[in-house]
Amino acid sequence: MALPQGFLDELRDRVSVSSVVGRRHQLVRKGREFVALCPFHSDSKPSLNIVDDKGFYHCFACGAHGDVIKFVMESEGLGFMEAVEQLAAQAGLDVPKETPEDREKADRRRTLQDVVDLACRWYERQLHTSAGDAGLRYLRDRGLTDETIARFRLGWAPEDRKALQRAMKAEGVEVDVLVEAGLVKRYDDGPRAGETGDYMRGRVLFPITDRRGRVIAFGGRVLGDGQPKYLNSPDTPLFHKGRVLYGLAQAREAAHKSGTLVVAEGYMDVIALAQVEIPAVAPLGTALTEDQIAELWKIVPEPTVCFDGDNAGQRAAARACERALPMLQPGHSLRFVALPEGEDPDSLTRRDGPGGFRKLLEAAEPLVDRLWAIEASAGSTDTPERRADFWRRLRDRVRAIAERTVQQSYADEIEARIATMRRPPEFRRGGGAPRGSYKGGKWTPPPVEPSGSKAARARLDTVLGRRQQQLILATVIHHPGLLDELGETLAHLELDDQFLDKLRREILEITEADPDLDAAGLASHLRALGYSDTVNGLLGAETLSHAAFARPNATHSEARAGLIELVSRVGRGRLERQLADARRIAEASMSEADMNRVTGLLQALQQITAGASLEDAG
Repeated sequence: MALPQGFLDELRDRVSVSSVVGRRHQLVRKGREFVALCPFHSDSKPSLNIVDDKGFYHCFACGAHGDVIKFVMESEGLGFMEAVEQLAAQAGLDVPKETPEDREKADRRRTLQDVVDLACRWYERQLHTSAGDAGLRYLRDRGLTDETIARFRLGWAPEDRKALQRAMKAEGVEVDVLVEAGLVKRYDDGPRAGETGDYMRGRVLFPITDRRGRVIAFGGRVLGDGQPKYLNSPDTPLFHKGRVLYGLAQAREAAHKSGTLVVAEGYMDVIALAQVEIPAVAPLGTALTEDQIAELWKIVPEPTVCFDGDNAGQRAAARACERALPMLQPGHSLRFVALPEGEDPDSLTRRDGPGGFRKLLEAAEPLVDRLWAIEASAGSTDTPERRADFWRRLRDRVRAIAERTVQQSYADEIEARIATMRRPPEFRRGGGAPRGSYKGGKWTPPPVEPSGSKAARARLDTVLGRRQQQLILATVIHHPGLLDELGETLAHLELDDQFLDKLRREILEITEADPDLDAAGLASHLRALGYSDTVNGLLGAETLSHAAFARPNATHSEARAGLIELVSRVGRGRLERQLADARRIAEASMSEADMNRVTGLLQALQQITAGASLEDAG
């Protein structure tokens, strides 16, 4: 819903940036402004400047910039409307509703939420009565402290079919409201037709909350042999199982700050991990939905899926992989931990402590490895026909990725692995050292080159190759106008040096957003993003001493000729290999996306074919 600009302006006027920042970080007055440690990067001295009279903050170290709403969004991992609602409550403002129907619906949801929270408080009290002794004993036997029990608001639902209804009637809550809130069930047929009964009975209760910590439903675990073992509230106007993640409110802030978020399978896994300060959530079932994956990415770019090591848990991980593939975006993915069979996060943290579990997280495999392993385990690859079917399945999976650049990146990775399978297992094409292998679905990188003259020459080639890559970037920074002609080529040309390649992507993104940037403006943007040392090195005398074309005083034609020949040296062979692979894929798929990739690579190669002479490159 679009909010009136007047309301947003009043909200910004009532809640100053300094009042929000100051709740979490110490402020130091500097004239009419404040400075504080920046929460958006590792800051050793105050670099976040807060200008209340203009309503913004700016960090001169990392470039973070925005108003009070953006600060709450970025620092707490909230969406826009959530941040607005939080600030409006602080300012004593009502967020405008779009229509009378919207207001009525919001009021109804608020009423239901109040009732669910009232029920939660009653369930919490039951856990600490004689009726809840078994439930409390179960939780303590599982290693939970009283503080953890209170933090997650755990409770107990008595066996009595009418216990909650009687308690809520005493509070003036009608049974129809309890039914609508999913707390009471009305029987439509059978011997109890027309009667009502409490939905949760004889169970330890795990309150399910929304992102802001408001209770909207319950999960219940029966003690003993009763079935079903776990039971969730039915869907209601407050609660839709496929959109909610258990434990998100408790994990959100810690995950946002640490960049780590575990997706476990059950309530107890989440609570056990939270008790050892590892932020975790769980889907309300075994498989992640698309809505839940999108919710995870609002908090961290690469959450780690850590389902149980049994067959059911691994099938659920495979379904999460399948659902995530079409949604992948640059920088956003999933990682996976395969637990030993019979183990879960709760059992592992109790046995090995948080240190042992964190080691598992550090070894989590990327989604591409899990995808390869899933298809490799689907059948043998011991004949040409079976290998061909394995490769076809992988390519079909890659084509499911909607975002073009991610799809291309996956295609490059999968084709490189397929190429390794095609070669004799010990050697590269034409002989030489091993290039890596896969076994049991696990990718193994190539071993280190042995010492000797060949290794020495390889190290020299690496040094020269890095210098050429540095000169490509230095030329573009000094002459950003060259990207009008050569931007598409540089978009296809991935650099060997990962840090320089990241800088290449930053340059392309900045100039795409602002095509009229001059050299000084581009360098300023890069420095604001934290690349000051790198930019200073690229533009320093040592890098430019043997490359006059890369210097700022070079003419456009000199810089163009030098850049084309450099790109040809560094990337022609790579682009030719990519083109050959792309043609083969396009011929098999006949898809528009694959054909467009062929066209783009052809254009990139044509741009560097007629390169000018580079007389004094180092």
